[in-house]
Amino acid sequence: MKKINDTMLVDDYELKMGQTYFNAGVKDTEVVFDVFFRRNPFNGGYTISGGLDNIIDYINNFHFDKEDIEYLRSTNNYSEEYLDYLSNLKFTGDIYSVLDGTPIFPNEPIITVKSKIIEAQLIETAILSHFNHASLVTTASKRITEAAEGRSVMEFGARRARGTASAFEASKYAIVGGCSGTSNVKTAQELGINALGTMAHSLVTFYNDEKKAFLEFAKSNPQNCLFLVDTYDTLKSGVPNAIWVADNYLKPNNIPFKGIRIDSGDLAYLSKEARKLLDEAGYKDAKICLSNGLDEHTITSLINQGAQFDTLGVGDNIAASKERVDGVYKLVAVKDNNEYIPRLKVSNDTVKTINPGLKKLIRFYDKETNYALGDLIALKDEVISNNEYELINPLEEWKRKKINNYYYKELQVKIFENGKQIYKVRDVFERQKYCMEEMNTLYPEIKRLENPHEYYVDLSEKLLNLKKKLIEEHTKGE
Repeated sequence: MKKINDTMLVDDYELKMGQTYFNAGVKDTEVVFDVFFRRNPFNGGYTISGGLDNIIDYINNFHFDKEDIEYLRSTNNYSEEYLDYLSNLKFTGDIYSVLDGTPIFPNEPIITVKSKIIEAQLIETAILSHFNHASLVTTASKRITEAAEGRSVMEFGARRARGTASAFEASKYAIVGGCSGTSNVKTAQELGINALGTMAHSLVTFYNDEKKAFLEFAKSNPQNCLFLVDTYDTLKSGVPNAIWVADNYLKPNNIPFKGIRIDSGDLAYLSKEARKLLDEAGYKDAKICLSNGLDEHTITSLINQGAQFDTLGVGDNIAASKERVDGVYKLVAVKDNNEYIPRLKVSNDTVKTINPGLKKLIRFYDKETNYALGDLIALKDEVISNNEYELINPLEEWKRKKINNYYYKELQVKIFENGKQIYKVRDVFERQKYCMEEMNTLYPEIKRLENPHEYYVDLSEKLLNLKKKLIEEHTKGE
């Protein structure tokens, strides 16, 4: 899509804090912010990271236009000196990020921004907007495609998305999460793929004759003969009329009968009966597509009931989920005399007390099975043993687990260095493949829909001791 300058997509208080730093003479102070989230959506065992490609585009195009400065001037909130500073502002720092498609977990540093304080402060809103939305859609898509157990899932959610820009992004990240494609032609155009789709009930009701509607559709779309059969009566009318068109038009003209879609009613029962009718008519290769407000739970239920289907069309529960990813952006270090001094936000709610300092995120894998054993949040300069490591639960320190026979990797990759992009973004299908590979490293107990096992995310002893020391300092005398 055409790149849009979203620099003004910033919360008002960010600009006012920026002016505070500017007036105080600390505008060039280097700081570190972490993006992380506190709980998995859908009561699930994992989240899938998303939004990095959009964040990269945003940072590359970060600048205030003349009309932006004029608007800010008109508010009478900002000094001319500060406005002049903003008019020449570019991002000059470093950004590290977990790659799109990676399974991630609460309280892990997903994106780390290391830059001058005003730059870091002003990009907060847009980074969180991109991360939260993309991660939610990718996670929803992955849960649904996992539930489908290898059956193709088409993303149909554009009309349910929260605006056209959201629809485009949802379609894109749905593919990263495992969908085979999208009905959204704009997204398909941008990605260089064919859009997917069948027909709507309105075509049938327009003709007021189901058989004629199917026949006219077949004449105009000979390579896409998949008929929507539930407008009137799926088993008494829809499927028989689809078979009639196949017998009397498709077969004589050597046109493939792709199949049928059922969008209402008892999908398990109707699909099984429809399969019988298609098979008896000699169309064992005709596919059955199911749709109608499907989510991972209904899909699992359909499979357990023996529903007969080959593909699914899913919209609302990918593009317009009622869940959310609650990503936050917190200051964790300030540079002073060439040293990054840890900062800590303390909260009465233990889970909201952040992990301080410049850190790295490590994932351990079992050498024999390639399953992920757990993640470690450590200070940036720590050396990680290749032989044995003891994972420590940060909330219940008595819960410790020694691991060995592992290999590990750092999950964050350097994306920007001194304001210059150094990482090349993968296309959506490369990200989809990567996501699938990384999901295969998770134990099934973590991926299950009901009561998933909690994935290990622990702190190094050095980081844990630093955190306790800072908490003690901040709460002394309370």
